[in-house]
Amino acid sequence: MTLTELRYIVTLAQEQHFGRAAERCYVSQPTLSIAVKKLEEELGVALFERSKSRVQLTPLGESIIAQAQQVLEQVSRIKEMANAGKDQLSSPLNVGAIFTIGPFLFPHFIPQLQKLAPDMPLYVEEGYTATLRQRLRNGELDAIIVALPFNEPDVVTQTLYDEPFLVLMPFDHPLAQKREICGEDLDQHEVLLLGDGHCFRDQILEAFPRLQPSLESPHPTRVAAEGSSLDTLRHMVASGLGITILPMSAAVSSHYAPELLVTRPFAEPAPQRTVALAWRASFPRHKAIDRLRQAINQCAISH
Repeated sequence: MTLTELRYIVTLAQEQHFGRAAERCYVSQPTLSIAVKKLEEELGVALFERSKSRVQLTPLGESIIAQAQQVLEQVSRIKEMANAGKDQLSSPLNVGAIFTIGPFLFPHFIPQLQKLAPDMPLYVEEGYTATLRQRLRNGELDAIIVALPFNEPDVVTQTLYDEPFLVLMPFDHPLAQKREICGEDLDQHEVLLLGDGHCFRDQILEAFPRLQPSLESPHPTRVAAEGSSLDTLRHMVASGLGITILPMSAAVSSHYAPELLVTRPFAEPAPQRTVALAWRASFPRHKAIDRLRQAINQCAISH
């Protein structure tokens, strides 16, 4: 049994497809298939059920894969500890952010981080909270930027900043005549929402329960198409399909002329979200996390 074989079976369990797993492991499909079969023969048990359309774990295979994942994580931590002893600010840092934060935060904090840690390569990606959570646990990401609440065992979560919500609307919309928007003002106006899976949608519905789409609710809401983004909502507002609620960073990041779209704040107590940084408690590169947090705080204050 080798670490390479453990990586093969963990990747195959994630992909449930020999071809995709082989691509991720940078080997040919026969090489991966032979290695997996060899490990099954060594263990004397079948880890996977194979069919023409997919590969899935056996009940015993699920337990073995979980243990293999823990072994690989421990090996990764040993390597991280060794690298940290050399230079914590020279190895690549892998950072993820949820879809409603990344596009608006990355352009601001990346230049700041390059000044604070010029020799540290930065890899960024965006995803749903659930996906980022799993990739953080698996060691595929070193830190993630999410909206609270976020709770995960053995993961440190630290608040970065609070961000208020704004209403985005066409310039000539009736609500544009108001200086502040109350929750009741949204009644009788079509409000555009993100689809299921976005935590920002959940935060909006928690702040304004009347917007919850249902057969009984008289409130006109429209859910954007699956996979849509805050930019998509802004384009829909610009095309006259309704109004929407955005976090401040997204509301002010517009390429539209001011005579087309306007924003209005909510009356106190105004709804807001809390943005936080999360990383594994065992992650040894504390200086890298400190630089990342410092860069984000600097751009959050300046913007």
